[in-house]
Amino acid sequence: MDSLKLGKFEFKSRFILGSGKYSLELIKAAINEGEVELLTLALRRANTGKIENILDYIPENIKLLPNTSGARNAQEALRIARLARELCKSELIKIEIIRDSRYLLPDNYETIKAVELLVKEGFTALPYMSADLYAARAMQDAGAAAIMPLAAPIGTNKGLSAKDFIQILLNEIEVPIIVDAGLGTPAQACEAMQMGVSACMINTAIANSLDVAKMSRAFSLAIKAGREAFLAGLAPSKDFAQASSPLTGFLRD
Repeated sequence: MDSLKLGKFEFKSRFILGSGKYSLELIKAAINEGEVELLTLALRRANTGKIENILDYIPENIKLLPNTSGARNAQEALRIARLARELCKSELIKIEIIRDSRYLLPDNYETIKAVELLVKEGFTALPYMSADLYAARAMQDAGAAAIMPLAAPIGTNKGLSAKDFIQILLNEIEVPIIVDAGLGTPAQACEAMQMGVSACMINTAIANSLDVAKMSRAFSLAIKAGREAFLAGLAPSKDFAQASSPLTGFLRD
């Protein structure tokens, strides 16, 4: 079976849904229409102190991927991860360390340190990072179960701006590569999957669409199509025209 393996966890779906920008009522619809099995979750959304809790809107069969959103360094990420494990009962953790408030780019240096700390405590660590080969190698060596490079700055919907750098990671990194942040259309997700990435994480492009449920389904189908195309093997492009059928034989007298 062609499944997504993250440490000891295994999933049929390669579509990871972010939950950061949805109304609570729409989260379940997006999950169901997208056939999602893995959902990212910021700890502050699960522990707001309000009557309504996001956990009440997530089907029981969905695996939670808490993130360390709000962490500015490795120690803060570790503290948030410990709280998330207690609250969400999940060993999976997406490491997200951002100190820059303008561009919201992940701090690769602190993320490497966080991977080391979290893996030692038994977490299945999935680091969000800027696509850099040296940082990705260090995270892999520290025990990361997957590498999650951004395609473009978070929330921009600009698509595969970092395509060439993601390809380098695909060439050199052995653990799964999950494209996270920046994908704006199902076509872009399909293109990423055709490259050979293991999964795509989508949030803003679905949450800001006019029909969340339909857009979630569209991304799910695109991710499946891209995966099938990658497994089938894409035909190489050529610099010259070539007829698909022979032009000789039937014209002879």
